[in-house]
Amino acid sequence: MRIAHTALWTSDIDAAAKFWESYFSATVGEPYESKRRPGFVSRFVHLPEGGDQIELMTGPWLSPEAPDERIGWDHIAVSLGSKAAVDALAERCGADGCLKSAPRTTGDGFYEAVITMPDGTPVEITT
Repeated sequence: MRIAHTALWTSDIDAAAKFWESYFSATVGEPYESKRRPGFVSRFVHLPEGGDQIELMTGPWLSPEAPDERIGWDHIAVSLGSKAAVDALAERCGADGCLKSAPRTTGDGFYEAVITMPDGTPVEITT
């Protein structure tokens, strides 16, 4: 078994798509607009080298006033393969203003940093 894809809601699907293209060299598919659920739009993000897929989803019912934490998925973690790669992307994101927490070794042994998508969704970058 494997995870087919991970999905997340975003308030700005185009900004989210650019985030994944810019910071992860991902390829983003064309928008899909549901005929059964008016206003629902999704786009699939394909990570390089046969990596996983992420489905970005949006709809007019999403509200920026929604609480930061809610029941459901909290974040996605993307393994970059090395401490140097984590450090380099964290430095780039720091300069761009989307670094939430600097690289560190966590209590459970992960070397990671946290960056944020344009709508504030956290993305852990790990070794």
